[in-house]
Amino acid sequence: MDIVIKVSQFILSLSFLIVLHELGHFIPAKLFKTRVEKFYLFFDYKFSLFKKTIGETTYGIGWIPLGGYVKISGMIDESMDTEQMKEEPKPWEFRSKPAWQRLIIMLGGVTVNFILGILIYIMILNVWGEDYVATTDVKNGFSVPQIFEKYGFKDGDQILKVNGKEPFNVLSVNKELFLRDVQNIEVKHLSGTTEKINLPEDIGLTMWTNGVMEPFSPRIEAVLDSILPDKPALKSGLLKNDKIISVNGKPIKYWDEFTTVIQENTDRKEMQFSLLRNGNEITINVTPSEDNKIGVSPLITSDLVIYSHKNYSLAESIPKGTSKAYWTLRDYIAQFKYVFTKKGATALGGFGTILSIFPNTWDWHRFWGLTAFLSIMLAFMNLLPIPALDGGHVVFTLYEIISGRKPSDNFLEKAQIVGFIFLITLLLYANGNDVYKWITGKF
Repeated sequence: MDIVIKVSQFILSLSFLIVLHELGHFIPAKLFKTRVEKFYLFFDYKFSLFKKTIGETTYGIGWIPLGGYVKISGMIDESMDTEQMKEEPKPWEFRSKPAWQRLIIMLGGVTVNFILGILIYIMILNVWGEDYVATTDVKNGFSVPQIFEKYGFKDGDQILKVNGKEPFNVLSVNKELFLRDVQNIEVKHLSGTTEKINLPEDIGLTMWTNGVMEPFSPRIEAVLDSILPDKPALKSGLLKNDKIISVNGKPIKYWDEFTTVIQENTDRKEMQFSLLRNGNEITINVTPSEDNKIGVSPLITSDLVIYSHKNYSLAESIPKGTSKAYWTLRDYIAQFKYVFTKKGATALGGFGTILSIFPNTWDWHRFWGLTAFLSIMLAFMNLLPIPALDGGHVVFTLYEIISGRKPSDNFLEKAQIVGFIFLITLLLYANGNDVYKWITGKF
């Protein structure tokens, strides 16, 4: 049942975005008296699940859920209808229209998706508001990895300011470090002293290379939660809710202190754990496994961070929602530099990756948030200057407007074929990565 709900949300969101995107092409085409032969959700190679002709347009649903399309008369598109292009241009055809009208028709889809993303974010903030964590509401401060300690950060730090400003949501600092220009962070150490720590320009790349995507995580007390089966912890007698007091005589209070001691035991010697169980102090000896792990996870309590909530009036949600859409687009563009690394290529995902971000339970708040993100992502991807995408058509049309010379139909046909082959190759590769992750259990 969970997978049915997940798939249903995925299909509903994708269908909603595709239909509105294609309407962005359809409406200006009709306004400029350009004939639209087909309007399809999904692709209809060989046959359709549903179709109905109204006037000069056939509306339908295809059986290949990889997108959708509008077939506009006299346009070189994914239908590759070259026979039509051999005939004399008709007044109602796309190729007969002025370049500025063709440009508007081609930009219609991405424009709708950008506007839709903004409107959804405005609606979300107006209806649900948003949760946030103030800088003072992280109970035990943050734990930091070793690679961040060299910059001057310490376990237990409280984040006060980012680039000289107090963050609205202190938990967003990880994303900002990875995708935005964070030059410095002001922290308060456990000693009570404050320090402004400058960061290198390539801090995001450092995080990506080292696999440290959340360098600042709320500090957790060393209390056990899950005890994994067939691991040293279970075999040695450790139990859920055991509180670690010390390991090999070294006092332990927080989970980061505990994991550091385990990692430093590189020769996997037997370790003596002092625990507090049901108010009694006991001692248990544990020998790590070959991968130097014992098989436990920490207990995360609800008081670890204190969440606050902010509601927005309609007037307040408009600029806030617009800003959220802008930063969503900017962050999405910023992450593209990581795609062109070896690690980024293997992380590239397809429809399976998109499906995985939808929850197993129906949550309208989450649904609309993901739909807004996908709408902006779809707009950006379609605007890339690749033949067979809207961006490719836009580039050729802009060239015509600037130079006064229209590319030949033969050139456009070949460019469309090259672009289509590139996109199919990319699609197969991305979805192949998804299949590999599914087989290896990495989803």
